Amino acid sequence: MERKKLIPTFGCKEGHAVIMDEGREYFSADILTLSRYYSDNGADELLICDLSETDEDHDRTIDIIREVVRAVDIPVIAGGRVNRLEDVKKYLYAGAGAAFLNMSDEHNVDLLKEASSRFGSEKIYAYLPNLSYLKRTEEYAQLGASRVILDVMLDEEDLNRLPGIPLPVLAVCDHDEAGTIAAFLKVPSILGVILTVPEKKEGCCMIWKQEMKKRGIPVETLESAMEWKDFKLNSDGLIPVIVQDYQTQEVLMLAYMNEAAFHETLSSGKMTYFSRSRRTLWVKGETSGHYQYVKSLKLDCDNDTILAKVKQIDAACHTGAHSCFYQTLAEREYRETNPLKVFEDVYQVILDRKEHPREGSYTNYLFDKGIDKILKKLGEEATEIVIAAKNPNPEEIKYEISDFLYHAMVLMAYRGISWEDITRELANR
Repeated sequence: MERKKLIPTFGCKEGHAVIMDEGREYFSADILTLSRYYSDNGADELLICDLSETDEDHDRTIDIIREVVRAVDIPVIAGGRVNRLEDVKKYLYAGAGAAFLNMSDEHNVDLLKEASSRFGSEKIYAYLPNLSYLKRTEEYAQLGASRVILDVMLDEEDLNRLPGIPLPVLAVCDHDEAGTIAAFLKVPSILGVILTVPEKKEGCCMIWKQEMKKRGIPVETLESAMEWKDFKLNSDGLIPVIVQDYQTQEVLMLAYMNEAAFHETLSSGKMTYFSRSRRTLWVKGETSGHYQYVKSLKLDCDNDTILAKVKQIDAACHTGAHSCFYQTLAEREYRETNPLKVFEDVYQVILDRKEHPREGSYTNYLFDKGIDKILKKLGEEATEIVIAAKNPNPEEIKYEISDFLYHAMVLMAYRGISWEDITRELANR
């Protein structure tokens, strides 16, 4: 059974987040903080509505969407200002997982087929401003829309009409009571609810998800494949937890859990431990704000140690160090060959050259010459790869590919694209 989704939404206008609260609009200047909060606290997706009125503000909003996509770990749906196919492309190229087109504009109805053919129907949604458009959902499906966004508050009679809709529905829910959310999600055709909730509602989606689970509604939560009784505990009834950054793989700290801490971690999505000195539970970051949001929990072969991969907010160590393991006892020099680490290290050197030019630097020479020179070199290196590939000696191919990747990273730095942007795009394909 497909899991139901909770999707917070806000508009973007003049660089500010527009939040709806009981029909009133208010503004939050920090869109990234708002987006990260929802992402870290259990939201399945984010819906951003572009409310810009000028081309300048529209371009600014596209840049904000791009920043949001970089900052969060969940898909982003974007739309609101689509006049031509190029506008759909802007949202998707900014990193949005899907773009929505307003069906109140008949031109956008015609654009559905072209957009779905160009970008794939799974990335194109039809936005319905009122219930009268429901009768045309079959048409929207045939034109290539994969979901509909229904932006109208539904009553019980309306909900009973939805099972016949041929497309999955994302329905706006203006109330944040668990009972109302559950009533929406129990409708088979409703894939998810779009929540117009106040900024940073305490507990947010994670609490609602636990309530939905109690009501038998399938939602995405942390579930353990093993019960606590199957773990091998130490003499104090605790299990050690090694904590690792989910992106860099850096080991951050070691702590302990008892049964209550383990279940609280699964329920809240925040790493919770048992303090051996204070003999009580503690949520990492509760005082400092340096929370650890769970990405995965794994158990070792002896069932006596947990490996937690987390999103670490700021420093993990009470000293202010990112990792508690910052004191080197002994070390031998070695060559780093982890691909992601090497790519990121080289990219950071290129960025440093961009910010702090050095006399005689080839990288700075390319930056000074500009985009045409960078593209010329990239084209030359691509040709060199083709020539090298005809040579049976693999060493030549490795050399040319390395040259190409270096020049590609110069282009990335010049255009403000990171390796995370690239890997995220590849992961979406």
